[in-house]
Amino acid sequence: MNRSLHITTQRLELLPCSLEVAQAVVTRNKSQVERLLGVRVPDDWYGSEVLDIFPMYAQMLIDDPSQLGWGVWLMIHIADSTLIGDLGFIGKPDQTGTVEMGYEVLSAYRQQGFAFEAVEALVDFAFTQQELKRIIAHSPDDHVASIRILEKLGMQQIAKDENLL
Repeated sequence: MNRSLHITTQRLELLPCSLEVAQAVVTRNKSQVERLLGVRVPDDWYGSEVLDIFPMYAQMLIDDPSQLGWGVWLMIHIADSTLIGDLGFIGKPDQTGTVEMGYEVLSAYRQQGFAFEAVEALVDFAFTQQELKRIIAHSPDDHVASIRILEKLGMQQIAKDENLL
């Protein structure tokens, strides 16, 4: 992925999570994360599901720094100067040019269009990368808002496994 890794939308800044920030997250050093990013990090972000992948993500960046941009991105609300969520991919595109994407917005910022704004911007950016051919995402079949976001992006349901689309 190219090195101009900063995306600005109308209300958000999207930043790929650096190794230094990832390591501060792993150690739960909130003040260091805030200092490195220059934003407020709400306590409830530390309860999000994405935090479970930070040890693996940090190791991925140590092993291959070119993975930056193909992992975790941080969603910053510009007006509030606050980390409001995260999104990203699970590594570089595979041999078929496919990546898996996920996203999460803190509850106080949900149902305001932030997830769609962020995901649309990251998808548009990702498709400027020559090696990318396809993005897949999974959603629980009862997460209506997430399904709506994926549909608005033009994604189509191709499979269902128990309660997961």
